[in-house]
Amino acid sequence: MKKWLALCIGVLVLSFQAVADDYQTTIQQFKKSDRTTPFFNNAYGYAVFPTIGKGGIGIGGAYGEGKVYRGGASTGSVNMGQVTLGFQLGGQAFSQIIFLQDKRAFDEFTSGSFEFGAQASAVALTVGASAQAGTSGTGAAAGTTQSKAHYVSGYAVFTLAKGGLMYEASIGGQKFNFTAE
Repeated sequence: MKKWLALCIGVLVLSFQAVADDYQTTIQQFKKSDRTTPFFNNAYGYAVFPTIGKGGIGIGGAYGEGKVYRGGASTGSVNMGQVTLGFQLGGQAFSQIIFLQDKRAFDEFTSGSFEFGAQASAVALTVGASAQAGTSGTGAAAGTTQSKAHYVSGYAVFTLAKGGLMYEASIGGQKFNFTAE
């Protein structure tokens, strides 16, 4: 049990270590997928999180720091926090990008504090397989491919597994805090 707790804490600590060039590297990784090309070409803006650390034993949490872009230029910083409750054990790290379809979605997301509602997720292994459903849309990923994705309420979310091992059947929501540059 102590090993799992140490793993969870270690993954969360790693999420605090994103450096500036990680943003461009992360964007390039997401651009490798044909599924994200239409979003990069047509989105009003997007938020990039190079590393989000997630861990839990019954009660879990996640945290990551990112930047919001419009027209290829950074407009500010954003952090994401999540608390989950349910069956969960382990820790993982992943990258996330949130595409903002139009000015309304961009303005809503960058209003200071924004929240996605409850989501259900199941993350299997470090192979990069994941699935998610919620107010942020639905999708399943393996490696850098994504099932057919679309905007839901002006938002489309993609994740790339980076490492860790987590078994989860939990309910939670993601909350974002934006600070303009």
